[in-house]
Amino acid sequence: MDRETATPSVDAMPGEKAKRWVEYHQQFSAPSTYVYDFVWDVTEESTGPFCVDVDGNVLMDFTSHVAAAPLGYNNPKIMEKLEGLDVMDPSKIAGQDFYASAGWPPEDPDLATPTQLMDRITSALDHYDMDRVFLSNSGAEAVENAIKIAYQDRDAHRGVTFEGAFHGRTLGALSLNRSKTVHRKGYPEVPGVMSVPYCSCSGECQCGWKTNGPGGNVLADRLHPERGNVHPDEVAYIILEPVQGEGGYRVPNDDFVADVEEIRREHGIRVISDEIQAGLGRTGEMWGIDHVDLEPDVVTSAKGLRVGATVANHDVFPEEKGRLSSTWGAGDVIAAAQGVATIDAIREHDLLANAEERGRQLWELVADADHDCIADLRGRGLMFAVEFDSKERREAVVKHALERGLLTLGCGYKSLRLLPPLDVTEREIELGVDLFLDAVDAAERDVAVAVGDD
Repeated sequence: MDRETATPSVDAMPGEKAKRWVEYHQQFSAPSTYVYDFVWDVTEESTGPFCVDVDGNVLMDFTSHVAAAPLGYNNPKIMEKLEGLDVMDPSKIAGQDFYASAGWPPEDPDLATPTQLMDRITSALDHYDMDRVFLSNSGAEAVENAIKIAYQDRDAHRGVTFEGAFHGRTLGALSLNRSKTVHRKGYPEVPGVMSVPYCSCSGECQCGWKTNGPGGNVLADRLHPERGNVHPDEVAYIILEPVQGEGGYRVPNDDFVADVEEIRREHGIRVISDEIQAGLGRTGEMWGIDHVDLEPDVVTSAKGLRVGATVANHDVFPEEKGRLSSTWGAGDVIAAAQGVATIDAIREHDLLANAEERGRQLWELVADADHDCIADLRGRGLMFAVEFDSKERREAVVKHALERGLLTLGCGYKSLRLLPPLDVTEREIELGVDLFLDAVDAAERDVAVAVGDD
C-alpha cells in the first residue's frame, strides 16, 4: 500500500467475514465498549491512517486507537527503529525485580529498553523538574500510583477531581471519574474525593466554578481558612486533564487555570496532570499542560507511550522500598522500545509543529463547511472534537462515516472526536474531512427524510 496515493475503499461495513468474526469473538468476550464491527486484518498491509479489515475494505483511521497508536499503522518512523528487535520469550520480565539490556552502553544500546524509555520521559519533562519515573501497564495504573504518591507525600486523605473527568477504570481511578454514570454505578469508591466544575466557559462563567464567595471560585471557597469547610492540609492532590477526553474534548479557560495554580501555590496541594490522551504531541505540544500556566507536580502518561508512566520529582516519590511495585511495569521490553521510538520520532520529524498545523487545517475545513447541525468545535492540535445538535445526530454521523471508510469515535454526550496520526499529511486531512462532511450531509438527509415521513 502506497500511503501517498491510498484512499478508502468500502464494499460493505461490516462485511460478512467481519460479522462472522465478531459473532465468534462475542461467544467468549465479556460485554465491553466495542463501538462498531471493524475487524482489523493484521496480516494485510496497512500504513499511516490507512488500514485493511478482514473483508478487504480499506479504511481511514482518524481515531489512532484513541491516541494509543499516535503514528497510525506500521509507520516507518517507528518500524525502522524496531528493525533489530527479534521476538524473544519472555518479552516481559519482572521489571521491578530485574533489569533488561539490549546492547551496550546503557546510554545508547542497540535497542531501547525500559531504562532508555525512562530517560526519554524525564528529558521530555525536565522543564517541570521531574526526574523519576514509575512504569506500569496502563493509564489507570499510572493514575493509581499518582494518587498514591500524592497521598503519602502530603500525608492527607482527600483529593479533588472535576466534572466531566475520566481517569481510568480501576477502583482508585474510577473514583475520580465524573464523565458518565455507567463508569461508577454500583462500585465502591475511594473516600474523600471532591468534585468541582471544570471551567471551559467562553466569556462569563456559566458552569458554577466562579462564585461570589470568599475565594472567588468554588474550590477556593471550600478551602478558605475562615469560611471554608475543608482544611487545605487534608487535600493531597488536584487531578485534571489538560484537555478533557471522555468529557468532550473540553479546553480549560485561562482564568480557571490561573485559579488552580493559585490554589496550588497557596496551599502546596499537588497537581496531577493526566496526559494519557492529551500527551505525547497530540495537542501540538509534547504535553497538554504545556499550553497553560499551571505547574504540575505529577504527570501520568500511557496510550502512545505503550506503557503506563507516573512521573514526578524524586522528592514526591516514597523512599521506602516496596511502597510501589509492578510485575510487568518496567519489564515490557517490546512496549518500551515502541515508546522510545515514538518519542524520538516526534522530536526528529518535528511532529509537534505538524500536529499544530494540520490541526489548524482540520479545524478550518470543518468550520468553513458551516453546517447548521454542528454546535461547536473544540480541542487543541490533532485532538479535535465536533459537537452536534443532538446525540442521535452524532451517532448517525459515526455510522455514515464508517460506511464511507472513516473511523471516528464519540466523546462527551453529543460530540465526535477526530485523532489523526501525528504525521498526518495535508492530503490526508482533506480526504478525511471530505468523508466526514459527506457523512454529516447524509445524517442531515436522514432527518429530512424522517420529517417527510411524519
